[in-house]
Amino acid sequence: MPSALPIADPAPSDGLLPAGAADGAEDRDFGVYLHVPFCRVRCGYCDFNTYTATELRGARQADYAEQAALEVGFAADVLAASGISPRPASTVFFGGGTPTLLPVTDLVAMLAKVRTTFGLADGAEVTTEANPDSVDARYLAELARAGFTRVSFGMQSAVPRVLRTLERTHDPRRVPQVVAWAKDAGLQVSLDLIYGTPGESLADWGASVEAALTCEPDHISAYALIVEDGTKLARQIRRGELAEPDDDLQADMYELVDDRLAAAGFEWYEVSNWARDRKHRSRHNLAYWLGHDWWGIGPGAHSHVGGVRWWNVKHPAAYAGRVVTGESPAAGRETLDAATRSFEDVLLRVRIREGLRVSALQPQARQAVAGLIADGLIDARAALHGSVELTRTGRLLADAVVRRLVADR
Repeated sequence: MPSALPIADPAPSDGLLPAGAADGAEDRDFGVYLHVPFCRVRCGYCDFNTYTATELRGARQADYAEQAALEVGFAADVLAASGISPRPASTVFFGGGTPTLLPVTDLVAMLAKVRTTFGLADGAEVTTEANPDSVDARYLAELARAGFTRVSFGMQSAVPRVLRTLERTHDPRRVPQVVAWAKDAGLQVSLDLIYGTPGESLADWGASVEAALTCEPDHISAYALIVEDGTKLARQIRRGELAEPDDDLQADMYELVDDRLAAAGFEWYEVSNWARDRKHRSRHNLAYWLGHDWWGIGPGAHSHVGGVRWWNVKHPAAYAGRVVTGESPAAGRETLDAATRSFEDVLLRVRIREGLRVSALQPQARQAVAGLIADGLIDARAALHGSVELTRTGRLLADAVVRRLVADR
């Protein structure tokens, strides 16, 4: 089952935010994330807050778009009552789960509610995730007509044996077709890949990278497989049915994808993300890494506004029970103090290509920069110009870099 939500302070039933959340809001982008928690099957490695039809117990997929729209309206009321001036959404992101498991009319209706409630900024980025077997040409064309600008397909691998281990159900031969349909509709295309699956060789991974490049997407994400506690995959590894991911092999796989994407004209802009150019970067995800504001709609969705972070109740039935009565669906929240916000700023900004300013570090952390340069983890030329930027070795060891930059905390 999905992982547990964090333990923190109770969230007020009216959802009102503390006064400090409004400080500087006009300088931060505002995004909307809509979580669609439905999947046809549960993949063995996944610990996201998702539900198959047999797990809904008192909730219906058919009612979800209307319930999400209720929270969009609630969000606008809370922000206004909390003294935060209206801001149009710069980005909208439908994630899951499998958003495209819903009828296209439901996604269109949810986007329309965001548009009429908040407005969309000029050139707003509107993305949905999709499984390759959950859309056709008509569906993608309808999304584009409604104002979607981008689709992110969960390709994961081009090797059938690897997909079976991950319990992905799509035919990899379908990926080029759905990418072509999306492009014909005028949508930007991102492909998501996973490397380090038990039994996956370096050659397997290379074949998947080449297959992705052959599709000529605008953006590629490549994530190392993480074995999450409580998942079927974790149990299979514990019982010895599958081998644990090999850290050294995963490092080789990262270097392979970085080399091949660079040769194909892609540039990395975050440790696990590459784009053809700046305009094809995921602006929604960049907003997370840069600490902007977003409201997360749906069961288990997380939000962040002005240093206040909260998360919704997990089960769709519990979520529905709250939003239909006008009560906040939040299960808990926390207000980040200055030290925590500074720590998270380092944690997130160090992962992006532009890095963070040396001047933003605590004095003790600045002393660690020279050692990180000597170890080949931080780019020396960038540091001389006042910026902490990871080398490729540093990207492989990003968590270790962060630990050294925040060791004094």
